[in-house]
Amino acid sequence: MPCYLNKYANLIRAKARDLGFSGCGISAAGFLDHEARRLDKWLKAGMHGSMHYLENNFDKRVDPRKLVEGAKSVISVLHNYFPSKVQKDPEAPVLSKYAYGTDYHFVLKDKLRELLAFMNATIGEIKGRAFVDSAPVMDRAWAARSGTGWIGKNTNLLVKGAGSFFFIGELIVDIELATDTPAKDLCGNCRLCMDSCPTGAIIAPRELDARRCISYLTVEYRDQLPAEMRDKMQNRVFGCDICQDVCPHNRKAIPHNEPLFNPDPEMLEMSSEDWHGMERRLFNRHFARSAVKRAGYKQIKRNIEFLMG
Repeated sequence: MPCYLNKYANLIRAKARDLGFSGCGISAAGFLDHEARRLDKWLKAGMHGSMHYLENNFDKRVDPRKLVEGAKSVISVLHNYFPSKVQKDPEAPVLSKYAYGTDYHFVLKDKLRELLAFMNATIGEIKGRAFVDSAPVMDRAWAARSGTGWIGKNTNLLVKGAGSFFFIGELIVDIELATDTPAKDLCGNCRLCMDSCPTGAIIAPRELDARRCISYLTVEYRDQLPAEMRDKMQNRVFGCDICQDVCPHNRKAIPHNEPLFNPDPEMLEMSSEDWHGMERRLFNRHFARSAVKRAGYKQIKRNIEFLMG
């Protein structure tokens, strides 16, 4: 392998750190054979529920060369979002930690574009695209291939010594780069995530039935929530962190240092009564910049009313 490929890769990793990314790994762009078979089986079993968009663009989802012409490398980046403070009222509806601050789609994509601009300025003309959970890209698969972590039994990416509270983004580029070695799976015989899921959504190691997942039900599912799920929701109003909170690897999670991911202090102070009586004006004030805005006021009110019975 030409030595300049290592030089370029090191430059990219160093710049990614400067931009605040917690991890950066590189893999060769190509067909995801194993993942394609698993995805096909999962979709045919209907475990994606009403997320019919996952059925679209299957060929692009498993081969980044169909997303970016001439793609040769996938640069995967991670960004810590573990908060230093959580909601104060233990009786209040629970918000997933990833939704505390500014919508990560915008934050990560801006940083990835800056990384691509840096590459063009230091390496030469490069064609590429930035992706953050908004296109047919299997981000966890690429992050695992790039050595940033491994896919745990709860289907989340786990990072050695740091846990799983990370956003994932990619740059798919038309330049060859030195690649990284996939990380070792360190889950061992642990089943805490599987055994702790209150709805039994993790039906096997690394196999999630989204139709039973609290995160899917509160964020993606738009119809009337199944009555039998009410007692299993554990007061979750948007997303769910249960399978991450119990993971031993998250005992070493440290708070992020990205100001944009800091929560609205007033939101953390909201009592159970504040949530139950929340009007649209208050919703807009607290969640104007959050990923919660994507679900919308009506969806959040539906969830709160469901939890109240």
